[in-house]
Amino acid sequence: MGGSIQYDVIIAGGGLAGGLIALRLRALRPELTVLVLEGGPVLGGVHTWSCFETDLSPQVRAWIDPLISYRWDGYSVRFPAHRRSLTTPYLSIASDRFARVVGAALGPLARTCAPVVSLSDTAVTLADQSVLNARAVIDARGPSGGDALVLGWQKFLGQEVELTAPHGLTAPIIMDATVDQLDGYRFLYVLPQSPTRLLIEDTRYADGEALDRDQLRADLNGYAAAQGWTIREVLREEDGVLPIALGGDIGRWWGETEGAAVGLRAALFHPVTGYSLPDAARLADQIAALPELTTRTLRAHVEDHSRRTWEQRGYYRLLNRMLFRACEPDQRYRVLERFYRLPQPLIERFYAGRAGLADKARILIGKPPVPVSAALAVLAESSVQQGTTT
Repeated sequence: MGGSIQYDVIIAGGGLAGGLIALRLRALRPELTVLVLEGGPVLGGVHTWSCFETDLSPQVRAWIDPLISYRWDGYSVRFPAHRRSLTTPYLSIASDRFARVVGAALGPLARTCAPVVSLSDTAVTLADQSVLNARAVIDARGPSGGDALVLGWQKFLGQEVELTAPHGLTAPIIMDATVDQLDGYRFLYVLPQSPTRLLIEDTRYADGEALDRDQLRADLNGYAAAQGWTIREVLREEDGVLPIALGGDIGRWWGETEGAAVGLRAALFHPVTGYSLPDAARLADQIAALPELTTRTLRAHVEDHSRRTWEQRGYYRLLNRMLFRACEPDQRYRVLERFYRLPQPLIERFYAGRAGLADKARILIGKPPVPVSAALAVLAESSVQQGTTT
């Protein structure tokens, strides 16, 4: 594809990863012309991105502050044999706020309803066959296909609801697993947004990707009724299927990935939680600091960062294999129930991806919540293949 250079950077995809990169380039490299092309009608789609405050460095926490929709001073978890409140602050970014902040920063350089159908190192082609050229093209269009990575799935449906009466919650319930264990490890995730407003998500750590929205809605509404909450109005609904990494070949993944991929397309997500906000924010900082911005320099940096991150997180994938392959689906909650009896600082380091050797030993020591023979069978990453089940 020919043509003169029109932009310094074109970002295909206006979701979390693409939007954060655009924000950092706008803030730290204002001399660059950065164009974001989002295929949908709004930047960010309909999503809620969350993380623990301790997942972020103070530097990252400072610059994402305008995006934060809600912050709570702690959270709770509920399991059949264990309930606990923790004091780790929790943050959420709602996509409507994300769209306002990113849109205000970019102005007309953030285009919606502009799906990218193909890209090269120097150009993107839109659905209307128009071609735009840039020195650097970033692919932030979400996960790609392929079977290089072995994955389980975290699938969910959430509703932001207005209740007829106050719910009484002052902090999120990150996991309420005191519910029927359906389709794997099931828990409810509840974020209080006002005295009468909640985001409620029914979540399953499942072997398959199929998302039965009608069933999830019914189960979610059953949970709300069991809590004594009467829903007056459903304000919005979101759903998703997030990857949970069990194993795979990161070299082959990148061999099958074209261009300067970022976000989930670069396999950058927490292996256990599926959270992508901390990884996306860290990468945005790194990209904004690169001395030269071309597709090739971006590709080289992101691929190296992705490979190193993958190697560093092998222990997390081991735990996922125990969860998905060494447990019967309706017993998976026991692994998390046991985990949440550990000290809060260890839990924080685990979620932040900073678990040390002592932490890793502490998590595994003692009576295992899975059969020993099944645990031994999944110790090696090569023990898992796509599509196998317990």
